[in-house]
Formats: sequence, structure tokens, C-alpha cells
Amino acid sequence: MDVTIFGSGYVGLVTGVCLAEVGNNVLCIDVDPQKIALLNSGGVPIHEPGLDDLIRTNREAGRLNFSTDAEAGVRHGLFQFIAVGTPPDEDGSADLQYVLAVAKTIGQHLDSYRIVVDKSTVPVGTADKVAGCIRATLTARGTAVDFDVVSNPEFLKEGAAIEDFMRPDRIIVGTDNPRTGELLRALYAPFNRNHDRVMLMDVRSAELTKYAANAMLATKISFMNELSNIAEAVGADIDKVRVGMGSDPRIGYQFIYPGCGYGGSCFPKDVRALEQTARTLGYPAELLHAVEAVNFRQKEVLFRKISDYFDGTLSGRTVAIWGLSFKPNTDDMREASSRTLIEALWEAGARVQVYDPVALEETKRLYGQRPDLTLAKDAMSALDGADALALVTEWSQFRSPNFAAVKAKLKQPVIFDGRNILDGRLVVAAGLTYISIGRVPAKPT
Repeated sequence: MDVTIFGSGYVGLVTGVCLAEVGNNVLCIDVDPQKIALLNSGGVPIHEPGLDDLIRTNREAGRLNFSTDAEAGVRHGLFQFIAVGTPPDEDGSADLQYVLAVAKTIGQHLDSYRIVVDKSTVPVGTADKVAGCIRATLTARGTAVDFDVVSNPEFLKEGAAIEDFMRPDRIIVGTDNPRTGELLRALYAPFNRNHDRVMLMDVRSAELTKYAANAMLATKISFMNELSNIAEAVGADIDKVRVGMGSDPRIGYQFIYPGCGYGGSCFPKDVRALEQTARTLGYPAELLHAVEAVNFRQKEVLFRKISDYFDGTLSGRTVAIWGLSFKPNTDDMREASSRTLIEALWEAGARVQVYDPVALEETKRLYGQRPDLTLAKDAMSALDGADALALVTEWSQFRSPNFAAVKAKLKQPVIFDGRNILDGRLVVAAGLTYISIGRVPAKPT
């Protein structure tokens, strides 16, 4: 099938590449000529495992192309995917200007039936706005062309997006036209062989499903972080509590790991947007507000622990930080806990020496060159002359370091584990102080 993707960011690239991989003819459109030039030269603007290889093989096969020519994009695909950003507005609501700009573009060039697919994460009612924008643009042109607008939210985890797209848990299709639903079912047939994962529903239910899923996951994380703080206060061990809770099949073990808060491009933005949607309807979404408030507080927990350890005197000290991206296997630092920690340490007068396997360039882009920021070439180099080590992102290479070598490099033998990925007994046995989230202080074996 012929498919057009408007937007060559995270969602657009993964969607386009995976649809091309199963044999479709995909044209990706973006307004950023530099990004398109990079893609056409073989570069990739984001870090996602496996994405660069799939882009290369599908470009070589002629199934995947990149362009800034929006008119060619509208002519090309029966399916017109809108996969542009919906950043939070000042009040927390999703900013739809880029989505509606694409809708207007489609309306300006539409000359035969098209299926417009909202792939971006958008509030309930956006499909109606997209359809209204296209219809108004067609009216201004003095023409009438048949089209449908479908909600088809993405459920991609950064770092595992290719696998998620190729082997989805579910494929949500929101449409009021049965014919359109069957065309989407045909497009997704290659990803739907084992059992039927396509779930057809009305458009508004599909739009809400995406927000509901992310809000539920964020709620589980904030709930466990709340419990971890209670566990510390009462002398319980949150790891043991987690295992006891997770053994209940109604709860399960996924997304009940405490830590130093969630970040990224989805959970913070989507929780706020859903809360704002409820607020505009006159409904106070108190639980959603609490989820975000707990997370905001939890992102400060590592700084508080470091500050308490040094009796509130951080000026002139140096803190090594392992992990900058909001999660492993991505260079995305949007709303990452590392940023909260780094900026709080700077405000307290401390220096930071940071290392991340892939996010150093993003760190440089965000903060530039500063005398209180050192980008280390590897994890151990970040420890040189540091007073303490803070572990913020659970990259696998940080799970089993040489603790004796860590101790030898640190001025103060202390590790702050913001993700509870280290075995505290081994850390303490090596002569280091180990401070984690919601755990009983470790004793050497």
C-alpha cells in the first residue's frame, strides 16, 4: 500500500520504517529540511536500537523515501498519517498547532479519497478538529473531496519501539466508518498474524485509550514512589513490599519499581493533558493531579539525599552522575530526572561530572559548555575527583561495576542509587556507603 507519514520524529520514523519493512511504499514528509537532508544522507536524528539498519535497508529497497514536498505527500498515500509533536501548552493541555497545520496542508492538496490517521497523541475531540480543518480548507478551495479521519494511537516504548510496532500488544483503530476500519485492518495485517490484535472502536474512545494507558502506568510508578517514602519512614524495605504486592495477579510486577521519578516525552505530558481536558469539562481529576505532584517531588529525592549526606553543604563539591537519558536505550532527556538533579546541584554550588552511553550530545545541546559541567568519556572517568556517585538511569552497564575501583576514585565512598539496581550488600562489603530508594540500609554479608 502507499502510505504518507507527516512528521519524521520518533513516532513518524518508527511508523514509516516498520510499514516499509513489511512491503509498503512509504513517503515521510517533514518541514525541517535539515532533518530530511540528514535522513537522505543515511543519518538518523534520534537514537533507537535497530532503527538505522531498517532505514538503510528500506531506502536501498526503494520502499522508504524522505521529502519536504507536502503536495507530493498528499498525492502519494491512501493513508495520510499525522505523526507530529503535540507539546504541552502553558496550561498543560496538548498544543495542536502542528497537527492542525498538517490537516490544513492535506486539505490544500486533497484531490481524491484519503484516510487521515491521527498517530500523534492527541486529546479527545481532535479527530473532529482535524476533519473540520480539512473540510474548511476544501470549502475555501471551492471543492468537495471524500475523506475519513481515524484515530490510531501509538503505544511505543522508547528503546524498544521497533519490537513494539512489529509485535504489538494491541492495535487501536477509532473510526465511525466500517469500510475505513477494514482498510486499516488490511494495512496492519502483517503485524496481526498470530491472533487478532486490532480493536475497532469509536474515534473518541480510541483517543482516550492512549491517555488512559499512559496515565495508568504513571499512576503505578507514582504509587510505588509514594510507598517507597513511607517504607523509609517506617523502616520497611520497598523491594520486599514490591515482591509481596506483585505476586498478586491482579497487580503484577510490571511498573511497580520505585525510583527517582519518571520522565520522557509521554507520561508527564499526557498526564497533564488528560488532567487539563478534565478541568475544561468541569471535572477535577484529583488522582491525576496527585500522580504528577508525587512525581515532581520524587524527582528531587536524590538531591535531598545527597544534600542531607553532606549536611547541606554542597558548594565546591563534585558529584558524578551515571545516566542522563530518562530511560535506557534512548538519548531522550525530556523531563529526565537527571536534569532535575543536575540543575539542583548547580543551584547549590556543586559541579557535576556526567556519563551516559548515548545522551552526552543531547546534554551538550541542552546545557552547552559550562565550567561546572564535565562530560566524561566513560563511566569510570566521571568519578575522577568526585565526592559522590549518583546513579540515575538504569543502563545495564551500570548494574555490576567494580566497586573497589569506584571506591578508589571517589573522595567520599558513597553511592546514591536512584533506581535500586545495585546489590547494596556488595556495595557495602566493598567499603562504600550505599543509599537507595525506600530500602532498609544494607549491611555487609
